[in-house]
Amino acid sequence: MMSDSPAQRPVSPSWAYTFGRIILAPLARALYRPRVEGKENIPKHGAVIFASNHLSVIDSFAIPIAAAPRAVNFLAKSEYFDGPGFSGWLSKQVFTAIGAVPVRRGAGQAAIDALDRQREILESGGAVALHPEGTRSRDGRLYKGRTGIAYLALETGAPVIPIGLIGTDRVMPVGKRMPSFRERVVVKFGEPLDLSHHGPAKSGRARRLATDEVMSAIHALSGQELANAYNEPPAQGAVEKIKQALPHERR
Repeated sequence: MMSDSPAQRPVSPSWAYTFGRIILAPLARALYRPRVEGKENIPKHGAVIFASNHLSVIDSFAIPIAAAPRAVNFLAKSEYFDGPGFSGWLSKQVFTAIGAVPVRRGAGQAAIDALDRQREILESGGAVALHPEGTRSRDGRLYKGRTGIAYLALETGAPVIPIGLIGTDRVMPVGKRMPSFRERVVVKFGEPLDLSHHGPAKSGRARRLATDEVMSAIHALSGQELANAYNEPPAQGAVEKIKQALPHERR
């Protein structure tokens, strides 16, 4: 559960994040004219988890911009922070400016490290944003959520704010390098969800039911067709195909 001790207070945002909120966020709002609904549902202080559908690479930019002035952190590949030369430095500053936290991507220990990093942010009173589907939807449908979000919510007691993103796939379709400036994005913030009634974080059933509640709320906001399946990249090789065929809990 959360601690109110001084040691658990959130750290101050970096200069890059402050620059992003002051300069980049207003510029993005002027270019894309996003329509934001339900912003009154965002807590001004304290730990909170933002959970949204995932349609485009710009989703991680749209959420912090729409949630401002609330600072939001999300996980990003560590490669974005340690590239060579000026382009690597610029990439690091851009991702830092929008609240990204570098992590190693993958399963096993990398996935555990990512959850631990998000838990640390929440225990400090911060806000994290994540996509329970795990990866972008390439067909526009809403896929089943992985249970990492439920683990975080049940372990920390943080409320979950469901988000429905609409139009980000038209602004920056999968495979495109440059965004369109003709499309408009809609960001819908739902009412906070208290998932504690599902049970403890150690219970697989509690995590599954809590995740399904979050995905149901996201569906009500986004209006997407339900895929009723996990969104997994094509298996590479026989071993990966076997792993995907076996029943297991997706985190």
